[in-house]
Amino acid sequence: MSMHFEKKLPIPAEIKHQNPLSDSVKRIKKERDRELREIFTGKSDRFVLIIGPCSSDNEEAVLDYLGRLAKVQEKVADRIMIVPRIYTNKPRTTGKGYKGLLHQPDPSKKPDLLAGIIAIRKMHQRAIEQTSLTAADEMLYPENYRYLDDLLAYVAVGARSVEDQQHRMTASGMDIPVGMKNPTSGDLTVMFNSIVAAQSRHNFIYRGWDVNTDGNDLTHVVLRGSVNKHGNCLPNYHYEDLLLTKRLYDQHKLKNPAVVVDCNHANSNKQHIEQIRIAHEVMHSRSYNEDLKHLVKGLMIESYLVSGRQDAVSGPDHCYGQSITDPCLGWEESESLIYSIYHMV
Repeated sequence: MSMHFEKKLPIPAEIKHQNPLSDSVKRIKKERDRELREIFTGKSDRFVLIIGPCSSDNEEAVLDYLGRLAKVQEKVADRIMIVPRIYTNKPRTTGKGYKGLLHQPDPSKKPDLLAGIIAIRKMHQRAIEQTSLTAADEMLYPENYRYLDDLLAYVAVGARSVEDQQHRMTASGMDIPVGMKNPTSGDLTVMFNSIVAAQSRHNFIYRGWDVNTDGNDLTHVVLRGSVNKHGNCLPNYHYEDLLLTKRLYDQHKLKNPAVVVDCNHANSNKQHIEQIRIAHEVMHSRSYNEDLKHLVKGLMIESYLVSGRQDAVSGPDHCYGQSITDPCLGWEESESLIYSIYHMV
């Protein structure tokens, strides 16, 4: 047999019992969930910024970044709701490379999944305690969602996962916004099918249980660009792309139509500095068309303390607060961009 069972991991209830939430954290989570729901249902015209590192590989650097973000949030709160990215597991196209804090709590050491589960919960928990900001994470492994479901404000389903039935059905059992990215092929039909599925009720096997879901009316579109058969990146954030997405929403008659534009990945051809220009163009499109102003609810931006990226190295060559996966905007660029977006909302 080629699959080797190393050890049985604790169930989410056990991890939560070992790492309980304070009443203060529970109150913050409840209030932030209410605010986000009002944005995605159209009751509030605030704009959402899902912003932070490509991968949250270092707890202290991430909390340093979030502390700065929290100070900015206080100044822009009347128009913008900031949801920090604390992405703790990373999809790898070939299966190689750093897979995130879940796999390696210390990127310089061997994988340790039990330590990783504890580490990701601790990071999300500390983030709320220290900054009062609930965060977004990517749902790479649907069965792991329960380890963080009492902490997360937003969940993203990636371009390689959006066609997967288990991701769609698990999203249908969540009560927070779930962003479904278009697949790497760029086929918007696939993305809309995933939203139809996630907004519907389901019965399926989850963590060894027979479960039923109510459907998630906050599931929505995330446009992240695509890659053609020649490997070239094709953006889908332009005015015409947003109008097309609006027409497809009208055809599908889904609940709470919403679009979040991912400013990096194939939209920027992973040229992180381009995120600034892309964000400005999307905000201009919103200001030009009233329908798009109501439809486009937010942006995703990859940002960290230090601009660019580095290899996953330790010791004197490691740069504190710089991404070890995709390149990100630096703090000064990010702070300036947030204030610029604020004046365009």
